Amino acid sequence: MAALILFWVVMLGSLALAWKMKKPVLLLMPFLAIGTYMVMEIAKVPLPFWETVQLIFGLK
Repeated sequence: MAALILFWVVMLGSLALAWKMKKPVLLLMPFLAIGTYMVMEIAKVPLPFWETVQLIFGLK
């Protein structure tokens, strides 16, 4: 739940900053935050990192 609230704060903050500073590059912040969160969650799995990634994307 805390992660969801944090993502909303990052998203709203990046929207506000992009609007105020006129820098659309700031709209990438939510995507970077989600990517970072995914890497952190994958790192928690007790398998080696690359095997975990292959397992996740190899599921059918």
